[in-house]
Amino acid sequence: MSDADEQWGARLKQARLAAGLSQKMLGIEAGIDAFVASTCINRYELGIHKPDLLTVRRLAAVLQVPVAFFYADTDDEIAELLFKYGKADEEVRLKVQALLDDGT
Repeated sequence: MSDADEQWGARLKQARLAAGLSQKMLGIEAGIDAFVASTCINRYELGIHKPDLLTVRRLAAVLQVPVAFFYADTDDEIAELLFKYGKADEEVRLKVQALLDDGT
């Protein structure tokens, strides 16, 4: 298992815990069969298995985080910004976008 797999799994767990969901509930809400949902999410979090992009999109939608949050390459600061941006309401997002536009 690579460091990237472990990091991906850790980010999934971080987002799941922040959402207050069990592994089983996350899996079910993301469309994974209830019989295997807990095991499947557990293996994703441990980095044993990696979901396909469609599943990642479903997980991100349930957790209300951008898909990019899971893949931010070893930079926890960027991952944290993506996580917070995904949780922010539209007004906050517009302010962030305006702030970043002013900085260019």
